[in-house]
Amino acid sequence: MNMSSLKKLKSLNDLPKEYHQTPISQLVAYHNFREEHKDYEKAQMLIGSCMDFRTRLTIPNKFAFVIRNGGANLHYSEFHIAYALSVAQLKHMAVIGHTDCGMVNLNARKDIFIAGLAENVGWDEGNAERFFNHYAPQFEIRDAVEFTLKQVNMLRKRFPEIQIIPLIHNVEDHLLYLIEEN
Repeated sequence: MNMSSLKKLKSLNDLPKEYHQTPISQLVAYHNFREEHKDYEKAQMLIGSCMDFRTRLTIPNKFAFVIRNGGANLHYSEFHIAYALSVAQLKHMAVIGHTDCGMVNLNARKDIFIAGLAENVGWDEGNAERFFNHYAPQFEIRDAVEFTLKQVNMLRKRFPEIQIIPLIHNVEDHLLYLIEEN
């Protein structure tokens, strides 16, 4: 993972100015700095993140729509994103990848994946292997930081009026880091 492009958010002033006084800065305040939660009647933003059990965000109820997919891969969630942005009239979004993501280097987990489908789900190993071989290339991620940035850039083109920030959740210290863009 390209950690050199990550910026630890030690205060809200570490966010670029365009995110100050937005639901994005509120997300960071809640999660990284444990700001006291407010009550919300309406979602403030949309968050796309990984389904990994280690990436639980500290945010108030009703603060955000959250879409969780392996690797924070939002390619197949564009309709759901459009739904949340349009129906809830949202203007802010965060895409949050994370360190130590299981979608990185999927081939290293191929045998575990196949054995798990056979033992836990009851699949035939041959079918499990064919399933893995068919789907793994679609969901393989080489680098979580790079992939998160690609997701953000794709979404910015699709939804140009929405402010979208790329973040990484560090599973070791449980903090959100900014992916610094060139």
